[in-house]
Amino acid sequence: MIEKKDQKSRDEVKIIRTGCCHDCGGRCSLWAHVKNGKIIKFETDSSEESQLRACARGRAYRQRVYSSERLKYPMRRIGERGEGKFERISWDEALDIVANKLKEIKNKYGNSAILFVPGSGNQGWIHGPMPVGLMLNQFGGYTRMWGAPSYEGALFASMATYGTMMTGNAREDFLNSKLIIIWGWNPANTVWDPGTPLMLARAREKGIKIVNIDPIFTDSAAILAEQWIPIRPGTDSAMLIAMTYVIITENLHDQKFINSYTVGFNKYKKYVLGDEDGIPKTPEWAEKITIVPADTIINLAREYATNKPAALVAGWGPARTALGEQYSRAANALCAITGNIGINGGYASGFMRAYYSREAVVSGGKKKVGPVKPEEQKKLVKDKSPRGNPVDFNAPPRKDSLYKLRGGTNPASTRIHYNEYYDAILQGRKGGYPADLKMAYIVATNHLNQYSNVNKGIKALKALEFIVVHEQFMTPTAKFADILLPVNTFMERNDIAVPWLGSPYYIYLNKTIDSLYESKSDLEICRELSKRLGIDPGLLNLSEDQILRIFTSPRKDIKSYDQMKKDGFYKVKVEEPFVAFKEQIEDPKNNPFPTLSGKIEIYCEHMAELNIPNMPPIPNYLSHDEHYDAPLAKKYPLQLLTPHNKRRTHSSLSMIPWLEEVEPHAVWINPIDADSRNIDHYDLVDIYNDRGRVRIPANVTERVIPGVVVIYQGAWYNPDKDGVDLGGCGNVLTKDTRSPGGAFPMNSALVQVELFSKKESEGSP
Repeated sequence: MIEKKDQKSRDEVKIIRTGCCHDCGGRCSLWAHVKNGKIIKFETDSSEESQLRACARGRAYRQRVYSSERLKYPMRRIGERGEGKFERISWDEALDIVANKLKEIKNKYGNSAILFVPGSGNQGWIHGPMPVGLMLNQFGGYTRMWGAPSYEGALFASMATYGTMMTGNAREDFLNSKLIIIWGWNPANTVWDPGTPLMLARAREKGIKIVNIDPIFTDSAAILAEQWIPIRPGTDSAMLIAMTYVIITENLHDQKFINSYTVGFNKYKKYVLGDEDGIPKTPEWAEKITIVPADTIINLAREYATNKPAALVAGWGPARTALGEQYSRAANALCAITGNIGINGGYASGFMRAYYSREAVVSGGKKKVGPVKPEEQKKLVKDKSPRGNPVDFNAPPRKDSLYKLRGGTNPASTRIHYNEYYDAILQGRKGGYPADLKMAYIVATNHLNQYSNVNKGIKALKALEFIVVHEQFMTPTAKFADILLPVNTFMERNDIAVPWLGSPYYIYLNKTIDSLYESKSDLEICRELSKRLGIDPGLLNLSEDQILRIFTSPRKDIKSYDQMKKDGFYKVKVEEPFVAFKEQIEDPKNNPFPTLSGKIEIYCEHMAELNIPNMPPIPNYLSHDEHYDAPLAKKYPLQLLTPHNKRRTHSSLSMIPWLEEVEPHAVWINPIDADSRNIDHYDLVDIYNDRGRVRIPANVTERVIPGVVVIYQGAWYNPDKDGVDLGGCGNVLTKDTRSPGGAFPMNSALVQVELFSKKESEGSP
């Protein structure tokens, strides 16, 4: 009888509410159906609005969990670094080796020789980079990096203009707009929190005009936009400045708003009208640069200025260029001169669209705001807190950082920009970098694949003395590890995920199944390593539930931790849609902007003080050495874009069969460019420049403009014996530099495309 009950219990299907928290732009619910300890299917949120519904990526997650390619046990490298040859070892041996190497590097070179390379592969609170960072803090610190390839240009521009990252209005507020401009933004692929595309669709159904500006005819343009305006990559600031010219010269700007809430308008006006350089920034001037007809620029400028309130949502794509902050600052300025900031239906373009200040909720409204006081600027970190990195203690700020403003990117001069990571390894202090790096601790990132100039990255990784990697698959980065530690997935541990852009909900990721094979969580690994390092594990010694309760307790918007755990999410009730800077506009005396002036800074005095080349205090249109008009364009005449893909989250989910069916990986090329190169649809082609060569099929399509090719980012680097990448990794071709404000030039690479061989491409999909 007991045996029959046990069998019946095993045969029952349990539904466990968990979630997906990759860095895709959403944090979504997954309801796992589990039978005999195995996930047999997923459902998603079907509760009341707004629903946290998973996309195809989340629904296909079962194939990731049970993939035969998962790393099953700890391994030690036995071949050349990068060759991918490993042998199985025990957890004890692996952890002993890592601990001994950490001690050896610290004793021989100091803690700054340890480079911590965290990533966004896990977006939960207590797994991924968090436990590794806490452990290394306790160990004496490490060299840390700064900058985010997704948004650093937009973040810098937001800080310079508004003094804060918290910008934009809640998605529900789109229904109060008379016009919505989505610029370089493709929420159909990048999600921007569940329900955003649905809200835009409702806006369109309501009759609100949506205009899309993008070099690619994206899914968002196809589904949502009434008008698509194709534009040459990297020239977006020119069009924005020309729109400003129209608005100023036709007296369509909101002078009362400008006088009350901004500084620097007259200085910007002089640049726009050409008083400074003799070049009026007219629509005709912009047409030659952007390929957008002057009449189109004029009409859109008039529509935006006269259909108030209007929402200009400046996406991050055009900010991922060589001087990307100029685009973001020009968009911010356009929002300001039309008075579309701080009002329902308007939109303060910038870094983040948020619903409410979660930080204020945590701190009870006592969070510091406003500029950093002079006495605070001298030393960025005064006290050694458990969560602080000792290597950063007392570090002066970087000379090109907005160190007088509170928030944004940490300006410590001990930190290295992510896109300068390879040069820092290869050159060290002699090259002007803050440390001589000897070891890399890599977690939650396929860094080699996802950052610029892969071939230089290979040289850098080979130059290190030791590399440890936490991973789930044998990624291009994992192949360079000396010790490879298998970590478990979302389904095999408990965690909480905060939504991507501050929306009012939390996801509780309930553990669904036991860890497969010998995989462990990042938390478990760091707990064991801490013992071997002879340091106090502190928080890491607690259970997942204990840590999550500690992290949740200050959050006044979560009324019941236990209810959140039971439901798999917690939806916060908000009284009305969030409108950034509403308080500043309604009561400026008591609510100044957190800038140095207390106002929106069209002219940024802080940037003027820094006096950094290519960092003007007002928005400018600037060219660069891999722009369409650069001398290099004669050799490499096509501009490469590397946007986000609907079937991957960065490089995660790259090898999932169900998702591979969604869209084949190929280089998008316009028929005009294809015809001149004798390229037919799905011919095998080489895309190349001085940094490398990629060989993949061609997708000949009018969905990308002439002069531009598209390789969706995230496909895994897979070189042949000659070093030609057969996987389609766009970062083989991108440049490992940064703008003065930290923007990544992921969309600023010049390339050429040539036919490889029609014969060899026969039979391609």
